[in-house]
Amino acid sequence: MPGVLTTDHPAWIETETDTRVRAVRTASGIWVLSWGKEGPHMTCVQGSEDVKPAFLSTDPSALSAGVPAELKSGLDDLGPSQRLANPWLWDAITTAILRQVVRAGQARKLYRVWCRTFGTTVESPVGDLSVAPATTRVLELDDEQFAHIGAKFHRSALRAAATQYERHHTHWQRMDARDLVVALTGVPRIGPWTAAAAVADYTGDFSVYPHDDLAVRTWAAQIAPAHAWPGKKDKAFGPMWTAMAGPGRTALHTLTLSTLTWGSHAR
Repeated sequence: MPGVLTTDHPAWIETETDTRVRAVRTASGIWVLSWGKEGPHMTCVQGSEDVKPAFLSTDPSALSAGVPAELKSGLDDLGPSQRLANPWLWDAITTAILRQVVRAGQARKLYRVWCRTFGTTVESPVGDLSVAPATTRVLELDDEQFAHIGAKFHRSALRAAATQYERHHTHWQRMDARDLVVALTGVPRIGPWTAAAAVADYTGDFSVYPHDDLAVRTWAAQIAPAHAWPGKKDKAFGPMWTAMAGPGRTALHTLTLSTLTWGSHAR
């Protein structure tokens, strides 16, 4: 499986040997994933192997001529990438909620504390790894427990999402990516940005990602500093980005995810 690993999800941890590791929950069990020089390795450590995690490939070489040459060259240098489509919709939702308001670095720390404190922990060759707490556990937490880990601001959104997830998750998991974004915005305290980020993580379809996100803007400007990018508060970035990609959801997905992958490695 060629390509570099996309590590935008905060569960990925880098080891001293430059291997990335992560625990994930699928519909049938918990898996420990690792990505080193030889690519991915997956082991089911709890439950059954019936439903396996899946990596999706993205290749920027297929981008259209509408992409600025400097940006296209930087993404071509990155090459094809592999990203794990988050197999658990609930984890994708909670990850996006925990990214609200706080900076990216703080969100990664908060997510890991959230999983370690209230989630399920499993053993791995590089130490203990944790997955997010289930909806039932989230609904048991009191205000002090949220505040203790620094998630006081997020508690109402997490509670509302847990309640709605228990009622609707079976239907949500069958929905098209764009329809799922609309459905999630019906949950209190989940706006368009949070919904789109969660759905992109879960489906692996980054054509629905919020394209005027600060991360996309930041990395695009670093890859192609000579391009006349709109200012931070200029709403022209989203339409410009979509036009660059050209027609079709696949092109927009490729441009967006390749840029985010470039940024993960630059960071």
